[in-house]
Amino acid sequence: MKQPFTASSSSSSLIRKARLSPYLFTLLAFIVFVAILYGEDFVCLLGQLDPNLDRLATRSEKRWEKLPFSIGKTPDGCDLFSGRWVWDDSTRPLYEESECPYIQPQLTCQEHGRPDKDYQYWRWQPHGCDLPRFNATLMLETLRGKKMMFVGDSLNRGQYISMVCLLHKLIPEGQKSMETFDSLTVFTAKEYNATIEFYWAPFLLESNSDNAIVHRISDRIVRRGSINKHGKNWKGVDIMVFNTYLWWMTGLRMKVLQGSFEDETKDIIELSTEDAYRMAMKSMLRWARKNMDRKKTRVFFTSMSPSHAKSIDWGGEAGLNCFNETTLINNATYWGSDCRKSIMEVIGDVFSKSKFPITFLNITQLSNYRKDAHTSIHKRQWNPLTPEQIANPVSYADCVHWCLPGLQDTWNELLFAKLFYP
Repeated sequence: MKQPFTASSSSSSLIRKARLSPYLFTLLAFIVFVAILYGEDFVCLLGQLDPNLDRLATRSEKRWEKLPFSIGKTPDGCDLFSGRWVWDDSTRPLYEESECPYIQPQLTCQEHGRPDKDYQYWRWQPHGCDLPRFNATLMLETLRGKKMMFVGDSLNRGQYISMVCLLHKLIPEGQKSMETFDSLTVFTAKEYNATIEFYWAPFLLESNSDNAIVHRISDRIVRRGSINKHGKNWKGVDIMVFNTYLWWMTGLRMKVLQGSFEDETKDIIELSTEDAYRMAMKSMLRWARKNMDRKKTRVFFTSMSPSHAKSIDWGGEAGLNCFNETTLINNATYWGSDCRKSIMEVIGDVFSKSKFPITFLNITQLSNYRKDAHTSIHKRQWNPLTPEQIANPVSYADCVHWCLPGLQDTWNELLFAKLFYP
């Protein structure tokens, strides 16, 4: 008669089989060893199997307790990037334009004749939760003995200047300075032994637009596999903030150099903008994985900054733009024609597969509403205006960059929130 199948008899059977297969123990031990050693990569691999497991900007937040500099947690269900703009003339602006000598003349709208200040009084209010108030003292103490760097284009430089303006008032005169060395600008807080830096690299990769002063080149070329050309200047950073988007928007295709800019005969191919951008994102993450310590440092990426060059996008008159715009766009689903959703999809796909924790600052939608906040004509003009331009201000209005103080201070409030409360 056969014995009934029970847990004990099953165990005995397994033990007997194991004795008959001495290689089984070796195999199990090897699996356990690899799981412990590469557990992080296994988790990443599993996350790749289902793209819905890790939505954009949440991968790092799911392991918030492991992230350096965190002192708390954003409440569950709180999406800081989904909300509305509310009028607040009691706590805004966070500083005065005249009080921050570091703002570049391209961004000083009041100094250059902007008649209204309404754009300074809007505060971002997430749905169902609150954005932590920016604490300059906490930020500076956190930066003591450390280096923070913004890497990217002039829009990232605007966010960098905003951060300096938010902090500098706490630093005594004589204990702070700002210097520029080619592509690198360094703000030093001597008392804190800290630096906040900006590095000009509009594509992150090496390109023919890398000169920090002379870079207005229409036929833009990026070099494949060249992240270290700039990356060698980023080592030792504790908090890194990347951005890149605007300079890629030259059309539907991008020229990619496969050799060196020094080669007499250059091997140049063309890729779709999305494929070229994907190449840059992968290079950036690879650099971060090899050069940043996930236990001690943080990496952020700021999404595309929208422009408002076509008023027809928001129901305005054709042929106009952000010039003289002083009100917000009230359509909650508004998305400007200059913001390519295909690029956002590339970012989402690449970041979801990242083996290095990166925090995504999704400022695109909330900035889309702010057609009022651009510098427009209220900035230093590098070249004398022609009579035709003077007669038609729309023709030279800057609908890309933002007045300071203004919108980009909110970007840094979100950066602050994600740094300390991921």
